[in-house]
Amino acid sequence: MTFENTKLGTKAVWAGEKDYLVHGATQVPVVLSVAYGYDDMDHWFDVATGKAKGHIYGRNTNPTVQAFEDKVKILEGAESATSFSTGMAAISNTLATSLLPGDRIVSMKDTYGGTNKIFTEFLPRQQIEVTLCETGNHEQIEAEVRKGCKILYLETPTNPTVKITDIERMAKVGKEVGALVIIDNTFGTPVNQNPLKLGVDLVIHSATKFLGGHADALGGVVCGSEELVEQIYHYREINWATMDPMAAYLTLRGMKTLHLRVGKQCENAMALAKYLQSKDMVDDVFYPGLETHPNHDIAKKQMKNFGGMLSFALKGGMDTVKHLLPKLQFANRAANLGAVETTVGPARTTSHVECTPEERAAVGIAEGLVRVSCGIEEIEDLITDFEQAFAYAEEKVKINK
Repeated sequence: MTFENTKLGTKAVWAGEKDYLVHGATQVPVVLSVAYGYDDMDHWFDVATGKAKGHIYGRNTNPTVQAFEDKVKILEGAESATSFSTGMAAISNTLATSLLPGDRIVSMKDTYGGTNKIFTEFLPRQQIEVTLCETGNHEQIEAEVRKGCKILYLETPTNPTVKITDIERMAKVGKEVGALVIIDNTFGTPVNQNPLKLGVDLVIHSATKFLGGHADALGGVVCGSEELVEQIYHYREINWATMDPMAAYLTLRGMKTLHLRVGKQCENAMALAKYLQSKDMVDDVFYPGLETHPNHDIAKKQMKNFGGMLSFALKGGMDTVKHLLPKLQFANRAANLGAVETTVGPARTTSHVECTPEERAAVGIAEGLVRVSCGIEEIEDLITDFEQAFAYAEEKVKINK
């Protein structure tokens, strides 16, 4: 089955599945077998050494998991993809595959908190130099990359500040020095952004988020060229960050509605962002779709739509957060995103829970910053819900205007 001339919605439903259907089933089965048997010793050897297609052991590959990988590969327009137990496993394994003591990596300050911990805590222990630039300062990033680096690591939009970086421009400077250009595209999703077409080498997703979309399965995936992905797969198969077949099945099922879900989430995010701009208790709203966003023009250039994620800063800080968020009826207060239900939370318990208040402040994350992952609810109900929550918070919190 080829998808060269099909649109993304059709790919989301059909891609990567046909080869794994059995007994006339129309859905990919959950294959829970740990091992796969062979009567022909030579064929078994060929499969084990990668000379022939097939599976030998669950830590290496699995039919259900491979169907998920194939779907992501096709949606991102990649040659290959390999999966992991979590999004952080995808990030850490990808970095570990390529970096050695003495290497240098250039990135930005506003990456996801777990990624930031890798950069500030774990990689320096391995004598790997890490330079973190101001997110959005393209000139600074270019200058640091031109000093030489093994990896240029990007995240755009960022979590939770939804800052935007020019992917094509950064990929170009990375290529100048022979750096491997990697991007976390979790917030972008294949629906809104395809970084491989802009010159990036490897694209990473936390599949737990928008790909799965139902907050019921953990997973991660990286896609790119066959050569690069094969190296990462080899590291992963030895170091055991394998995706569970049931998680692969749930994510695969969720991806069938990816384009529908993300489309509605983008609509809701734009409407909610505009509504939040009207509230006196809100200091600022961060969403790439707003013309007030400092890199709105870059987002328009490289994104088909602006995503389902936004954040806003509240006057009164955490005191206001503590009164506002618990009053919301149609929002989970939880450390997740990308689900069909709207999810909210401050950075200190979501994206940057691993960081100290000082570390969060250093990257411009105020304690009163609230991250919102818009779900697929009717926007009128979401806005009405926020309106009653703001009314309650305004009665409880005295703010000097």
